Parts: sequence; C-alpha cells; structure tokens
Amino acid sequence: MGNKQTLTGALLALTMLTVAGCSGQGAASGEEAKAPADPADASGTIKVLTHRTDLVQDGTMARYAAEFNKIYPEVKVKFEALTDYEGEVKIRMNTEDYGDVLMIPAVIAKNDYPKFFAPLGSAKELASKYRFSDKTEVDGKVYGVTTFGTANGFLYNKAVWKKAGIAKWPTTPGEFVADLKAIKSRTDAVPYYTNFKDGWPLTAWSNDIGSVTCDAEANDKLAGPVSPWKRGGELSTIDSLLYDIVEGDLSEKDPSTTNWESSKGMIAQGKVATMHLGSWAITQMRDAAEKAGTDPDDIGFMPFPAQKDGTYCAVLASDYQQAVNVHSDEKAAARAWIDWFTEKSGFSAKEGAVPALKSAAMPSTLKDFVDNDVTFLERSEAKTGDVNSIDNAAEIGLTKPDYRQKLVDTARGAQKGSLDDFFADLDKRWNEAAGSGGS
Repeated sequence: MGNKQTLTGALLALTMLTVAGCSGQGAASGEEAKAPADPADASGTIKVLTHRTDLVQDGTMARYAAEFNKIYPEVKVKFEALTDYEGEVKIRMNTEDYGDVLMIPAVIAKNDYPKFFAPLGSAKELASKYRFSDKTEVDGKVYGVTTFGTANGFLYNKAVWKKAGIAKWPTTPGEFVADLKAIKSRTDAVPYYTNFKDGWPLTAWSNDIGSVTCDAEANDKLAGPVSPWKRGGELSTIDSLLYDIVEGDLSEKDPSTTNWESSKGMIAQGKVATMHLGSWAITQMRDAAEKAGTDPDDIGFMPFPAQKDGTYCAVLASDYQQAVNVHSDEKAAARAWIDWFTEKSGFSAKEGAVPALKSAAMPSTLKDFVDNDVTFLERSEAKTGDVNSIDNAAEIGLTKPDYRQKLVDTARGAQKGSLDDFFADLDKRWNEAAGSGGS
C-alpha cells in the first residue's frame, strides 16, 4: 500500500478473531521480553512484521537495521512487509508463527494480549518513560510500545483556503461547513475529500473523541449504555460534521472512485482543499508537494473545529504498537530491536509524528498547533478493553470504516434513511451490547 495507516486510523474492516476458539494458542508463558544489559550478549535472527511496505521497498528499513547492527552486531533483522497487514497477520496468529516482532493487529482484543505477546515490563515502569503505554496494559503489565503517536485534525491547502477568503481556523462545525462552501464557490478545488474507497482514512474520525470536549477520558466514558450518538455527544458532533459535509455536496462527486495515493498529489496541487487525517500524514503530503513542484509549506494542519473556553484541544492517540511474539525463541533480541527503534532510530521525528519517548520533543509538523496554543491531551486507554468489547458486540466498528461508509452513503442519498434514524440505530445497538456485558 505504501501508506501509513493510523490505528488509529487506519484499520481495515475485518471479521473479529475469536481468541478463545483460536487453534494452536495456549496460555502465555509470562516470560518477560527483556533486552540484554550488554548489547554484545544479544544474538540471533529476528523477523519483524510490518505494514510499512513503502519503507521496506525503498530500503529505509534496511538502513535502520544497519544502524541497529552498529550496536547489536550479532542480531540479524529480517523484515516482512504485508500489504493486507491486518488480514494476513490475523490468519497467522492461529499458529505460533507470526514473526518475532510485530505490530499488534486491531482484531486482537486488548484483554487477550497475554495470550499472544510477551510482557515488556510493569505499567508503572513503562508509563514513566513512554507515552500511550496504557494502550497495551493488561493486569499491570504492558505488552506493546507504540511506534509513535498522532494528533488528529484536518490537512488543508493553505493557498486554497486563502483564495476562498478564509483567514482563520473555524471554531465550530458550522463555521467549518461555511468555509467549505466558500471554497466551493470561490475556487475550483474539491472542498473536502473523503478517501471513502480505501476506507481506513474514515477511521481517523474516531480519534477526535475527546478533542470536542477537551476530555482525555472521553473514550473511556463510552464504556456503558451511554447512547454515544445522543445529541450534543462527542460522536454525534463528529459524525454530524462528516454527514453535513457530504450532504451539502462539499465532497467529491463519487466517493467510490477516491484513491488514497492520488489524493496526496491532489491536495498538494490544490485540486483538493481539505482532508481529515492524523498528523502523521503531513510529511507525506508535503513530500507530494515537492514532487509536484508546489510549495510544501502550503500544506497546513488544523484541529477539529470545536473549542472549550476559547481553546482548541487535540487528543494524542497511539499508532500501531510493537510487540514481541510470546512464542518467539529470540525474545531478548526482539526486545532490543523495539527499544532501539523507539528510542534511538529517529523514526518518529522523520515521520513528523509524536514520539513515544516522553523526553523527546514534539515534531515540527505540529508547529501550527504549538504556536496557536492548541492543548494536547494524551488519550486515556483505561477502559479501551471494555469499549472494544461493547463495540464488537454491537457490530458497529469505531475503528473500522464500515459504519462511516454507510453514513456517507446515507448523506449522499445512496442509502435510505435520515441522520437521526442512523444515530438512533447506533445508540440502540450500543446500549443493548453494553447492557449484556459487551458479549
């Protein structure tokens, strides 16, 4: 694929894996994956499964491995890049052979991590060092370290927005829609691009949960029969904005023809004005601008159009988490790779992403957020397991594209129904699932 799929954003529509019925999986050994104190003691060959096909194909990952070998000369690192990462790894995890290091697939329920991954340390120990460690915490142990974090928002072409006469960021969803209407009437650009066909970009909207109300625990508060799409609620506000954009004919004419790779050049050249994605995408869009011969500085990033007490907020969410296969015979070498890649490789800085390491600086890609005093909130993951259980039982898919594709189809008249009916159905299913314990 060659794209960076976010958790958070970036998750494919899949049939959920039933871990209890998964063949070839026994109870976890509980053996902690620790890197050797002396790098000279690390040896062996490890396989790293990755979704970053682009970085493997262009030799970037091989260059990282070469740098790693300057410290760990006796560890050989092999990479296997998978285009359908989620789908292929899900199948492999029915066996014990799913690499030594892998990105934790979204299909694995959080509470089942100990069955598949070796613990990396205590929650207290890792929380003091890394952001987002509670994302993979189960019973006081952490099972994965994020590759990086991402802020959510809207990538936009500053030149197009300026041409439309817009001088400042919108502060409400209504202002945002009004700005898109101005772009439609005053420029030739498509005001908003859904990336509907590829699907996974639509999952990024779920990472706005918390940004609307400036509440880092907003996602945790979904863990119950709380009618998440009730009027005024976070998800109602988020999904209503997407609906209004499409219903107002402010997006591409035929969503079924969108193309992720092509969209990079389209926003770089000003053919598209706005897209909703994580901050990880900024560098990709600026690279596209350089290739197109346009100004990379025209690619801007704005927060979700909502404020609390006059302040924008941006929730920082974890991307894919690196983990060690509980069945690996090379746990020490695998852990050494994760530690080095997280702390020494410079990967998050190169990607323009929020570093997992708390002591590292925020990326230059978020300078506009810093300069405009956008408040960063690290999303709490304390009840992610409970929220996921309800979501799975309700068959909605907050981290999958399906229901928002249905929302887009409803907004453009390709599917019958109103927004109120759509939200009422989601609330009903959510509350029923929560009432039955999410099973």
